[in-house]
Amino acid sequence: MLRDERIPGDQLRATESELRGRWPTGADADFDEAIEFHDSLPAGKQFATVLESADRPLLQPRAGVPRLDDQIELLEHLESEGGADLLPTTIDSYTRDNEYEKAERGLEEARESGDDTLNGFPAVNHGVDACRELVRSLDAPVEVRHGTPDARLLAVVTLAGGFQSFEGGPISYNIPYTKEHDLAETIEHWQFVDRLCGAYTERGVRINREPFGPLTGTLVPPAIAIAVMVVEGLLAATQGVRSLTLGYGQVGNVVQDVAALRALRELGEEYLPDDVAVTTVFHEWMGGFPPDEARANGVIGLGGATAALARPDKVITKSPQEFRGVPTREANAAGLRTTRQLIDMMIEQEILIDGIDEEQSLIERTARSLIETVFDHGDGDVARGVVAAFESGGLDVPFAPSDSAKAAVLPARDDDGRVRVLEWGDLAVSAETREIHEARLDERARTEGRSRSFRMVADDVDAISDGKLIGRPSASDADSGGPGDDVGHPGGESDAD
Repeated sequence: MLRDERIPGDQLRATESELRGRWPTGADADFDEAIEFHDSLPAGKQFATVLESADRPLLQPRAGVPRLDDQIELLEHLESEGGADLLPTTIDSYTRDNEYEKAERGLEEARESGDDTLNGFPAVNHGVDACRELVRSLDAPVEVRHGTPDARLLAVVTLAGGFQSFEGGPISYNIPYTKEHDLAETIEHWQFVDRLCGAYTERGVRINREPFGPLTGTLVPPAIAIAVMVVEGLLAATQGVRSLTLGYGQVGNVVQDVAALRALRELGEEYLPDDVAVTTVFHEWMGGFPPDEARANGVIGLGGATAALARPDKVITKSPQEFRGVPTREANAAGLRTTRQLIDMMIEQEILIDGIDEEQSLIERTARSLIETVFDHGDGDVARGVVAAFESGGLDVPFAPSDSAKAAVLPARDDDGRVRVLEWGDLAVSAETREIHEARLDERARTEGRSRSFRMVADDVDAISDGKLIGRPSASDADSGGPGDDVGHPGGESDAD
């Protein structure tokens, strides 16, 4: 039966042994020998130490290619030419679905053809020794970034391979990413991942864990993202994780983003145990980008400016080629430098912006309601509470493809571009909070001369890729009344990745 309880040592060892037998490279993942390798790494490669001791926001890109030599070369370029402080290894899609045979075929094709036949680095197929070669080759600490509902074998191999930070979580890599994975089963799988990280921590190797804050990446109301981060942090802390980086994805309104990042830190430190080091990560805009690289640099610049004001511990950067898909290494490095330039110019300035405190208070009140509903649904047990809260709709994520969520919440921007809730479903928030959101959306509707409707949602989803923040109707649309007409929800599933 699912419970928020620490996995016993004998159960951890038995599960690890079974997992190691699922793919040949698992045999090399010896825990005690892995501790020795981690202990041999210099302080500059200890992810938690570097992140938690930083005196400015550290920058980290996304990057992953199939061949080992190419992955090392790519990360060396991002480190030397982009100035990356922390480095990623983004895992391929087959590995995310635990399809290691397909990943192996893709890796063989990449080696034979020289083409990037996979969309990331198949770490399980490369195995422990290759992961260690990658870690040794770089100066900065490296994190595993993926998108895997069942990341257990990936964790066994990569942690043994010397990686000291592991991204994802049972909610953030289920609800926004997959349709049919059972949430309770995903929580159990991630309890193993977190317990394995806790076991390393207890042996003196502090593994950093980072839940995925942007969720579906599309107009996610900040309070929902923050509640999910805190809940995933609590589940990880139960299993012995002591370095947690809580994430948040940029929504584009500077006041709301700064307020949300401050609220994320406040609530993380309030709810998580005192012996857990809480850091924050800000993801630059995760939605659609303008196709023009100059405009895309404007979006990146806004992210850098927001980070300078909010001062998260880490920033996940974007490139000016986001519209086209996987960027060149040069474009990836350029995104890093653009962000660093904005932060370095602004971070020593005292810039005061009205409205941040009020917005932060609203976000914190709403997030607390959602966190508390998890406690209530589980009678104090967070694991059971998460499942029950999503089943009831008391906790929900917009545009989520998962069968474990109602996905009844719909967001839209208000007249200032802040993300509000247009349709609430059964989300567990107060009547007062609902009234605030509805009043702000009514204000926008009056400005635009149309009714408050789903059309706002559709317009807002495409706005930034079209060069705006708010999806305003054109003058001709307003005259015809077209966009003001209520329309139904779009069919099909959201592509959450």
